[in-house]
Amino acid sequence: MAVSVVNDLRESDRAYHLHPFTDHADMHKSGTHVVHSGEGIYVVDETGKKLLDGLAGLWCVNVGYGCKEIIEAVTTQMTRLAFYPSFFNSTTEPAIMLSERLAQLAPARLNRTFFSNSGSEANETALKTIRAYYKLRGEEARHKIISRKFAYHGVTMASASLTGLANCHGAFNLPLPGYYHAPAPYPYFENSDMDEESYGKWCIEETERLILAEDPKTIAAIFAEPIQGAGGVIVPPPGYLQALRQLARKYNLLFVADEVITGFGRLGDWFASSLFELDPDIMTLAKGITSGYLPMGATMVSDEIAEVLIKGGNFAHGFTYSGHPTVAAAALANLDYISKHNLIEHVKNEVGPYFQQKLWALKDHAAVGNVRGYGLIGALELVPAGGRAAIVPNSYIGIPAANLCREEGVIVRGIRDAIAMSPPLVITRDEIDIMFSGIERALDRFLAG
Repeated sequence: MAVSVVNDLRESDRAYHLHPFTDHADMHKSGTHVVHSGEGIYVVDETGKKLLDGLAGLWCVNVGYGCKEIIEAVTTQMTRLAFYPSFFNSTTEPAIMLSERLAQLAPARLNRTFFSNSGSEANETALKTIRAYYKLRGEEARHKIISRKFAYHGVTMASASLTGLANCHGAFNLPLPGYYHAPAPYPYFENSDMDEESYGKWCIEETERLILAEDPKTIAAIFAEPIQGAGGVIVPPPGYLQALRQLARKYNLLFVADEVITGFGRLGDWFASSLFELDPDIMTLAKGITSGYLPMGATMVSDEIAEVLIKGGNFAHGFTYSGHPTVAAAALANLDYISKHNLIEHVKNEVGPYFQQKLWALKDHAAVGNVRGYGLIGALELVPAGGRAAIVPNSYIGIPAANLCREEGVIVRGIRDAIAMSPPLVITRDEIDIMFSGIERALDRFLAG
């Protein structure tokens, strides 16, 4: 792109565009980074620089950029019928077919899907569904929701209340009443002397104490990401998720698995709920359902919940674009591509283990204080040259480290004092080598100051 064009775009961006999760004044000092094109696991920016996208867009471009099958499916559907709603006792063929496909892939009890436009809306739908379910059962006292510290479940008023990140609360006077955050299995952040499994058991004990303190008969559900993504790639120790699920059963609470990031192959299975045998009552989806090519969220509910809702009469909830036919066609083509190219097995047996090998090879780097990962997702907790004791509170050294990675040709995400990565599932071993070589160069530069 010509310099004059880039400058014009940046000026228009400054004048007219509000970005998500952005310090606008800081961003416009250097000018917006404009991504121009993409192919496979790479994108090209406004300067013509080729960047390996180690974050798959925003944890979502699972099949990589430029997937012809999705593009052709979208083009065909838009030519036939670009849009028609699922209101008015109507729907479209792609929405029906996608509902059936998801039921075939999901854990056994999840056979009904409500479509939305994002993960936030999928979780908002889950919250409203839970309220409706308990009201129809005559249990309106069950209205409290438990999630976890460092959780990320979205940014609507209710889903942001589920989210356990302070920066999503302060400016908006959140969380709303009735939302509670149990400890997360993140001993490194808390400077705990306990090993990971002991800390995980302590988290379960604290969660049970919270349930008892609030009265189990007033609590509706526990929401949990199997791996907490935007909160820092927090990978639970063995047994923790199963214990959390059992806790929900013990007190007759609904268990909601937020698989917006972990769904559709990132961990080497279609869903983490299947991988870890969580048997959720509700599962929320987005991102990888279309590989980010078009916006879609989905809320899958158990047969027991669906039966109550269906018998309850008019379910007055929905979005104009729920089950949008063009988006559903993109999702179907995306799922076909994942299946046809054996991407689940590719992650499970080939690139997932190799990615983890390269990730953990950096554990002794002087800039690395902690390593976390599973499948094709990982994080490196960073320390400056003076070690962890030299970290200044709220300095968020992951942000400048992520900028250095970008300068070295690799896109990662800075989260507090960590960098996180989750590349497209189509990545190869050679590309993983390129990715971690760039990250290691950035870490060396980070230490050098």
